[in-house]
Amino acid sequence: MHARLLFFVASWACSLALGASLAAAGEGDWPQFRGPRGQGVAESTGLPNVWSATENIAWKVPIAGRGWSSPIVWGDRIFLTTVTSADDREERKRGIYFGGDPRDKPQAPHQWRVVCLDRRDGHQLWEQVAHEGIPPEAVHRKNTYASETPATDGERVYAYFGNLGVFCYSLSGELLWTRPLGSYKIADGMGTGSSPTLFGGRLFVVNDNEEKSFLTAIDGKTGNEVWRVARTEKTGWATPYIWRNGTRTEVVVSGSAVARAYDLDGQPLWHLGNMSGQTIPSPVSSSEYLFLASGHVLDGKRPIAAVRPGAQGDITLSGQDTSNEFVAWSLRKASPYSPSLLYYGDYVYAVTDLGILSCLDAHDGHIVYERKRLPNGRAVTASPWAYNGQVFCLSEYGETFVIKAGPEFELIRVNALPDEELYLSTPAIAGEQLLIRSEHHLYAIQQAPAKVEDQAPAK
Repeated sequence: MHARLLFFVASWACSLALGASLAAAGEGDWPQFRGPRGQGVAESTGLPNVWSATENIAWKVPIAGRGWSSPIVWGDRIFLTTVTSADDREERKRGIYFGGDPRDKPQAPHQWRVVCLDRRDGHQLWEQVAHEGIPPEAVHRKNTYASETPATDGERVYAYFGNLGVFCYSLSGELLWTRPLGSYKIADGMGTGSSPTLFGGRLFVVNDNEEKSFLTAIDGKTGNEVWRVARTEKTGWATPYIWRNGTRTEVVVSGSAVARAYDLDGQPLWHLGNMSGQTIPSPVSSSEYLFLASGHVLDGKRPIAAVRPGAQGDITLSGQDTSNEFVAWSLRKASPYSPSLLYYGDYVYAVTDLGILSCLDAHDGHIVYERKRLPNGRAVTASPWAYNGQVFCLSEYGETFVIKAGPEFELIRVNALPDEELYLSTPAIAGEQLLIRSEHHLYAIQQAPAKVEDQAPAK
């Protein structure tokens, strides 16, 4: 009992510190990929549950160019990135595919843009061209040159464009500083896609590539590199995750074959091997565990693992083991390829690129339900999100499958947007608005006020 009490006291202290670190962020702010904590969960009870192309659409605006970065929000401002080119011959198709994936490097000039919109009606407040030129490398046909989600601390906006580096702007659009980080070869011309993560005034950026992989911490105010550590992992796309637990704060990066954790000064803490050869999903956490996922579709290793706080050194599982001192539980072939996991309530949800949903007990990893195919066999690339006791999965066709959270699989409804566009971007949540980015538009979805005749009569 004494040890358990100490754990909860430490967890409570950690929560207080977290609250202080997030004090500047308002309830309606969504400052980075998957929100303030990188979890994809919102608490507002006024968020929309039902929408369509014509229902509960507060506004819809066109977005020029290409970009699969998520929008981010601070106050009444939305920030997103895109890349435009006069020579736009990119082909799009849905689902996982391998034939004809590599592309020749474009020869036409491109413009890397940072865009700011008014959240109230979607009109553009400002736009800046961060860089103009011929791209330094090719990208996969399902990737773009603006796939990294920007981040903001409420004073500055940080746009990371892979091999071009970081561009920092004021909220009003003034360029404050730039930080080149080097340009390196990505496997098979796939392109970059790991988003930056903000914590404690520092921007954490990982670039896993075929030449010189690294993790770096950048001072948000000055743009100076505080530290940079070399990594042995090759190409990957997972976003760094800040794991605040009862023991310490860690920077966790899921990489090719290995997941690693560092302290805030870049010193290694632990590593977990036997992960998938290439990794896209980013970690999430509960008050108990950190959840790691790594699931390349052509790899026999597609594990999900729950790591306890306080790990040190090599915590790789031996042989057929599914747990050890610091790995609470693991499943060998459960991870999605592209979407990140969702932790909500007492459960971990995993949706695959083929639109198959599974639910795990977060405490012990036992399978609550598995392989529940979403309707129409739709492909899913965006990471799931949750609010109002519901789990949401966006297909590449613009359908959002709404599933009741909890131990019983129940498909509540399907909310459909126009399917002539592609949907790969993970949505953002701001106050009582849901923001969904399609191939060419940004939708603001909000519960419409009840009509007078729909309101209950006064008693």
